[in-house]
Amino acid sequence: MIGLSIRQMAGMLAAKECSIQELCGVYWDRCQAFNETTGALITTLTEFNPKELLQAQALLDQGQQPLAGIPLVHKDLFCTHGIKTTCASNMLADFVPPYDATVVSRLQQAGMVTLGKANMDEFAMGSSNEHSAFGPVANPWDEQRVPGGSSGGSAAAVAARMVPVATGTDTGGSIRQPAALCGITGIKPSYGRVSRHGMIAFASSLDQAGVMAASADDCGLVLSAMSGHDALDSTSAQQPPWQWQKPDSPDMRGLKVGVVRDWIDGLADDGIKQLTWAAIEQCQAQGAELLDVSLPHADLAVSAYYILAPAECSSNLSRFDGVRFGHQTAQASNLQELYCRSRSEGFGEEVQKRIMVGAWALSSGYYDAYYLKAQKVRRLISDDFKAAFEQVDLIAGPVSPEVAFKHGEKSTGVSMYQADQFTIPASLAGLPCLSMPIGHTQGLPVGLQLIGRYFDEQTILAVADQYQQQTNHHQQTPEAFA
Repeated sequence: MIGLSIRQMAGMLAAKECSIQELCGVYWDRCQAFNETTGALITTLTEFNPKELLQAQALLDQGQQPLAGIPLVHKDLFCTHGIKTTCASNMLADFVPPYDATVVSRLQQAGMVTLGKANMDEFAMGSSNEHSAFGPVANPWDEQRVPGGSSGGSAAAVAARMVPVATGTDTGGSIRQPAALCGITGIKPSYGRVSRHGMIAFASSLDQAGVMAASADDCGLVLSAMSGHDALDSTSAQQPPWQWQKPDSPDMRGLKVGVVRDWIDGLADDGIKQLTWAAIEQCQAQGAELLDVSLPHADLAVSAYYILAPAECSSNLSRFDGVRFGHQTAQASNLQELYCRSRSEGFGEEVQKRIMVGAWALSSGYYDAYYLKAQKVRRLISDDFKAAFEQVDLIAGPVSPEVAFKHGEKSTGVSMYQADQFTIPASLAGLPCLSMPIGHTQGLPVGLQLIGRYFDEQTILAVADQYQQQTNHHQQTPEAFA
């Protein structure tokens, strides 16, 4: 059962070959069995939510919803009514939200059943899922290696088939990079496609909720249910409801695929380079036309991002002061000490570092020199993509410059930040992009990134699905979890 797609599981439920409780029970058992090994989940529910089960069964009886009864976990920064939402931080270790995030409520309305909350880098700040107050996450393909971050718990849970689907968030690559390192499919939609209401913010102009699953088809089905305008979110785009349309055939004739040759040829890992070219050539074999495109300012993306994202982070996290909510120190003799001790005890080292960098970039005397200049670079990168999309329908390239590295191997922040060099440019431009598995090198998964035009999730998902109709990389499961 764990190798089935969402459509296949939905067919079993509709045919009454199994019940919702039986299907969810299979995955609940796997969550219990494998969580100690992977560290993928911070919270596992002791029982299914009766409200969700009733909604799922009602939809199933009506034959209206392909997601009814399908289990999932949410990244632990989506507010869940009555269930802890910690952001993997001591600052929110005991926070139980009084409401659901819009993403959570929409998937409940679609009939999906929550099994738990996924581990992550604290407040979504990291590329390895080592920065969690609840411990690191292990990559199911090699438990000595990282799963990527910050949505590493979601990626590991899907890769280990603890759940068929998980929600994630992507600020600078936090869905795509862990999806690539764990051998699954993950999509970051266009900025504004999915509501951010109830999603605890890191960098408000960059954060976007997305989906992680085995296949592009599974991601498309779930993203359809998540998408749509939300009056509770001022950054939610006023777009008509979006519905995923699965391609009837693997024929890509008429499709123009842009290739950033500098990205691929510059890869130091020959295994990743060969697999990336092989995947792009597979698209060509299915009828796509390949065209070289240039993104001349992309090499400035990492520098700009690590000014802009920390600046927004310092502003968003200022609310966690030990007074209104969140961790409060037990030792303080005055208000100033209360603030300092509460934040020092509540936030981990990586979060504190980014808050300090952001506060510095926004300070008088540095705002124009750094923050304003980074915003100008962001505009140049966006313009580069617009020019490229005048020639092509989507852009293909690597996700990560390396396979999953070992825990503790990245000793400096700069080397960790460089892991996002291929994912950050599309994030700065707000474009939809995904990672899909394309094979293994050194026994570890490699992903291909597809970047689409603004609000054109359909094209990148369709190409990924057509590729997966002809390959089986997305169906492979780590031996220890098969």
